[in-house]
Amino acid sequence: MKQTLTLTRRHFSLIAAAGIFAPVRAVAESARVIAWDDLIPPGVPYSEIVGAGDIDAVKDTWSPVFDENGAKLNLDLDGKTIKMPGYIIPLESGSEGVTEFVLVPYVGACIHVPPPPPNQLVFVTSSVPWPSNQLWDAVWVTGTLSARMQSTNLGDIGYELSANAIEVYSW
Repeated sequence: MKQTLTLTRRHFSLIAAAGIFAPVRAVAESARVIAWDDLIPPGVPYSEIVGAGDIDAVKDTWSPVFDENGAKLNLDLDGKTIKMPGYIIPLESGSEGVTEFVLVPYVGACIHVPPPPPNQLVFVTSSVPWPSNQLWDAVWVTGTLSARMQSTNLGDIGYELSANAIEVYSW
């Protein structure tokens, strides 16, 4: 006796919906968690990415001078899906929140203090806005990382991240 499988519209819709969401979960689960020192190429000590700098005694400011190690990027991370913590320096925001920002390793980097070296800055774009009332929170950002130097009014930025998830950082 031959059996026939019939799919109702409801069954087909459920199967199709499961297929749509399965890849998103797989991508989120496969993200490599990295720390800021992972952005520095292997073999370059963290202590060697910032030079002595210039001190302006009149304005009481210090401007770091980055040697070539501060601009070296970890090309092994180029095109990889990663998850990393950091703080938001907003660049583009609207009524819904921030959609473009620089992810930095510590609070206030680039605003009141000299910026970190280029290999310690990540330019982030996100289609889902991060709420403007949560800008001082540490965040986890997940997405595809590109090792690509670019110049902005904040300074040179070594990486770009197309975010597919942003969440409050928790220990």
